[in-house]
Amino acid sequence: MTDAAALPGQPRGTVVSGPATARAVNVLAPNPSAMTLDGTNTWIVAEPDSDLAVVIDPGPLDDVHLRAVIDAVERSGRRVGLTLLTHGHPDHAEGAGRFAELTGTKVRALDAALRLGDEGLGAGDVITTGGLELRVVPTPGHTADSLSFHLPADRAVLTGDTILGRGTTVVAHPDGRLGDYLDSLRRLRSLTVDDGVHTVLPGHGPVLEDAQGAVEFYLAHRAHRLAQVETAVEAGHRTPSDVVAAVYADVDRSLWPAAELSVRAQLEYLTEHGLIQG
Repeated sequence: MTDAAALPGQPRGTVVSGPATARAVNVLAPNPSAMTLDGTNTWIVAEPDSDLAVVIDPGPLDDVHLRAVIDAVERSGRRVGLTLLTHGHPDHAEGAGRFAELTGTKVRALDAALRLGDEGLGAGDVITTGGLELRVVPTPGHTADSLSFHLPADRAVLTGDTILGRGTTVVAHPDGRLGDYLDSLRRLRSLTVDDGVHTVLPGHGPVLEDAQGAVEFYLAHRAHRLAQVETAVEAGHRTPSDVVAAVYADVDRSLWPAAELSVRAQLEYLTEHGLIQG
């Protein structure tokens, strides 16, 4: 068995529902798959002495899961004061409307189409519900509307799908853009260097204890994949599907459609930077 401490980001181990830091509790959604790993992590975040909680990514439209989140909040002696979304993919956001109905809360997101209420989210915003300090960090790239949330008191960052608890994420072309994603990873790296963030609370997979190690791994992985794609194009593989077959030959074929999205983003990036001919 591989030592978790030797893996990128030092994953904590098995994904479970329950406390992850002093202020963050996970409720794992029952939607495991090749793309969602163990399922979607729905995060409940609250100050220890507060009677209000913030819920991040209610997850899929599954009443059993949504009520399990509410039950977890109520068992802690709190009620839901606000719902936030890291991005609009259904495994994170589809249940938000129903969750808002069940809890009577507003939903804040970067994408206006996902909001319930007048307030959105943007760079520099600070969530203060129940005395909490949760800083909004724009991290586009996986999708155009992707956000992360910096939780300074726990030296943690909730990353949605920008950084996963294991493996790497898809840059979902055409909505996602690789240049934006690389900038977002560098922005997260600055949180680890300048703000002391050491814990990643991801949208899928286990908690990561080494945030800087995870970011560095992601940046190195992207550089390696870009070099592979560039080499594949130089070898005559011109279409995205051809490049996938050449570069992702060791990856389960069920993941090739997702890999093709990333390859399209990589080809766009290489073309824009003059590294290959369009």
